[in-house]
Amino acid sequence: MKKLLICTIASFLLFASLPSFAQNSGSEMSNSSIKKWFNKKEWLNGAQLQPHSSVNKKEFARQYQLDKAYWDKAFTFLQSHNLDSLPKGKYPIDGDNVFATVTEDPSKDFEKTGWESHRKYIDLQCIISGEEKMGVYPVAKATVTKEYDNKKDLANYTAKGKFYVAGPRTFFLFFPSDAHRPNITPGGSKVVKKIVIKIRAAE
Repeated sequence: MKKLLICTIASFLLFASLPSFAQNSGSEMSNSSIKKWFNKKEWLNGAQLQPHSSVNKKEFARQYQLDKAYWDKAFTFLQSHNLDSLPKGKYPIDGDNVFATVTEDPSKDFEKTGWESHRKYIDLQCIISGEEKMGVYPVAKATVTKEYDNKKDLANYTAKGKFYVAGPRTFFLFFPSDAHRPNITPGGSKVVKKIVIKIRAAE
């Protein structure tokens, strides 16, 4: 009985000493805990990048907790490659779970872009050079113009949205709940080099 009591106390103390993030999913964490975790930026794995202020921190914390390995591989890829010299093309990271595409094309006039969302994957869109305007709006409030295509992992919408201009080393996270409108020129249709990492979304 004494040994059982000692083991029980030891187990309790060990669990209590774990960081709150390890004990809870993102949806169970308090807003202050999420903010503290997010601001420490340990999840960046050393990548010298800046998350955009529009990032849904609560959903990011939830997704990170559920599939930490995917996120670690994504940020390790960003940290371990020279993005400025990375050629255009597709890059496997973890099979169908995490993969990247580097583009280097002129941004587009507003009317030549559109709202979209995905269900299977989260978009990490990071500007490498140049500037780009992106919009974000809740899928639940957007009006569907093209129903979800499972093969393309794509649906299209009309929406009001909020728009932001991002420069080099800034990244956006677009979750399945986010309709987003990327590739918009802030003026001049200048060339933008960008990396988009697709990260499989947890349920």
